Amino acid sequence: MTDPVYIYDEALLKYRFNSTHPFNQMRLKMTTDLLMASGHLKQSDIVKPREATDEELELVHKKDYIEAVKLAGKGELPEDKLENYGLDTEDTPSFKDMHDKSRMLVGATLTAVEAVMEGRCDKALNLSGGLHHGFSGRAGGFCIYNDTAVAIEYLRTKYNKRVLYIDTDAHHGDGVQWIFYHTNEVMTYSIHETGRYLFPGTGSLTERGTEEGFGYAVNLPIDAFTEDDSFLSIFKETLEAAIIKFKPDVIFSQNGVDAHFRDPMTHLSLTSRTFEEIPRFVNEMADKYTDGKWIAVGGGGYNIWQVVPRMWAQVWLAMNSQKAPRGRLPESYMAQYQKKCPVDFPINWEDALDDYMDIPRRDEINEKNRSMMSRAMLHLEQQ
Repeated sequence: MTDPVYIYDEALLKYRFNSTHPFNQMRLKMTTDLLMASGHLKQSDIVKPREATDEELELVHKKDYIEAVKLAGKGELPEDKLENYGLDTEDTPSFKDMHDKSRMLVGATLTAVEAVMEGRCDKALNLSGGLHHGFSGRAGGFCIYNDTAVAIEYLRTKYNKRVLYIDTDAHHGDGVQWIFYHTNEVMTYSIHETGRYLFPGTGSLTERGTEEGFGYAVNLPIDAFTEDDSFLSIFKETLEAAIIKFKPDVIFSQNGVDAHFRDPMTHLSLTSRTFEEIPRFVNEMADKYTDGKWIAVGGGGYNIWQVVPRMWAQVWLAMNSQKAPRGRLPESYMAQYQKKCPVDFPINWEDALDDYMDIPRRDEINEKNRSMMSRAMLHLEQQ
């Protein structure tokens, strides 16, 4: 078994809407710095990304949309066209040279795919990717190009592989789901906060695919304020059942960490325990069912100081079959970032739970989640 690779270059930090936008790629640099400072990531593990070509973007994106992104990045797209393409909105504002900066993220995910499929490694991680809200002809939810969908289609068409897509972001992976909603060669699995209160409002149990793809979209909408035990039991039971049914050649996972209880944009109550266990279970599933083939990307996560670096680091550690560390973070990492932090800076790998709020509806939430899971399992059995 070959060592995993970590896709990174500072060029990936340039995907930046503006200085006040919640999507802040400094979280990628902070994660990389944490892994380097702790000795878990070496320079020899890092592979520089390439840019995606227009032809590769066109695997899922429409030509007119790609041209619109190019023009918008130069300030040359008329206002009515911007709106039609979901560009220059509050969520997804236009920014200078955004075509080139966006295709670099897609290229980074394709670099991870090629490293695995060409036998240089079994597992690869690109934390700059995971932009799962991008549609074939429209931007949305902080996402210009959908690197994940492009990479999955690349796996399907170039390498003729069946791909299981796992999405554990708090937000439903809508863009990826709709792009593959008609095919039985890709299974999309998303466990997310119910859309009753959260963008994008999709991802119900009844969204199961259509035509040949019926039964190949699996959604697990969990209740607001779901905690670790409920999430993990649902995730582990349903994911393995989906894998057994689908029999994938490759696992591709999106690792948003915005379901953490300290994330400012969602309503779930997960702690570091869940984000330690998610990638280790996916790693186990890859070793058990896909000969170790696992490609992972990042995703959501909007508390960049207290949450994202520690939680994302767990994906790389899991890929290397390492246990979750305990105790203090590296002193050099804390010295680098602690003074810049506007909130209480974490000092340990695991969460301090002094600000964790007790959930008064715990039993009711757990029961609603179990009932939802039972129906999802029935769907899988009927497939």
